[in-house]
Amino acid sequence: MSTPRPLDVAKLRAYRIPSLKAQYDARDAIIYALGCGAGLADIDETELIYEKRLKTLPTMAVVLGRGDLWCMDPDAGLDWPQILHAGQRLALFKPLAAQGSISTKSEILEISDKGPGKPALIAARRTVFDVAGDVIAEIEEVWIVRGAGGFGGERAFNFMPADPLPARAPDLSLVLPTAKNQAMLYRLSGDLNPLHVEPEVSRLGGFDRPVLHGLSTMGLACRALTHQVCAGDPAAIQAMSVRFTAPVWPGETIRTDFWTGADRIRFRAVAVERNEIVLDEGSAALSKS
Repeated sequence: MSTPRPLDVAKLRAYRIPSLKAQYDARDAIIYALGCGAGLADIDETELIYEKRLKTLPTMAVVLGRGDLWCMDPDAGLDWPQILHAGQRLALFKPLAAQGSISTKSEILEISDKGPGKPALIAARRTVFDVAGDVIAEIEEVWIVRGAGGFGGERAFNFMPADPLPARAPDLSLVLPTAKNQAMLYRLSGDLNPLHVEPEVSRLGGFDRPVLHGLSTMGLACRALTHQVCAGDPAAIQAMSVRFTAPVWPGETIRTDFWTGADRIRFRAVAVERNEIVLDEGSAALSKS
């Protein structure tokens, strides 16, 4: 594991996350779905992987216009092997088309100092626009930078406060497999962090082998939500948020548990082989129609 260093908060605050423009098409939507495990289970997912009647997973918005990871840009001043993805929010303001042109604007929202030798927390937002300038999606994320505390910043961190799940058994569950090469597939959608494919880099980050992207696991949970709660229609999902609580090893089996009957769906995901929660405090909002 690499040696952590305190966050250079002045450098990070001065950094401007690049705005990007990109195009995507049905092929990109299919590659994204495959990177989230579509087609592995004994469930008909033809509509996620076949261009003639393609439906797009709403979580694909998290990779649109992402480009290279800005946190790995030396100008940001981050010790990127020490970064862990802690939480993710997605809000869609219109259904995600199977193809289109988009632009993005990103900003850093909040930085927290948990003290010397402890983590720094960073919250950031990316807004995705269509060609008319209308907002398609807002994507917010929380990162933990291990050992980067002690730079004299505020300890408080108000972003994504705790949101416990109901204290009862789940109403629904769905078990889905992951593939041993799933991280290799998911990185084709733009997350090229070598942590997920190169063992030497994984060890720098504190893992003994490459881990699955947390956002691939979120996409798997979106598939489970589509099948168990949304009658196979991913367009019904208007918002999702999750906390990433443990790594997923490619090839593991994931059970997604759901709590229904309120104004939002609550969920978590569990690595079956270890009985370990890998996504927690999940929340989803569905369209009323």
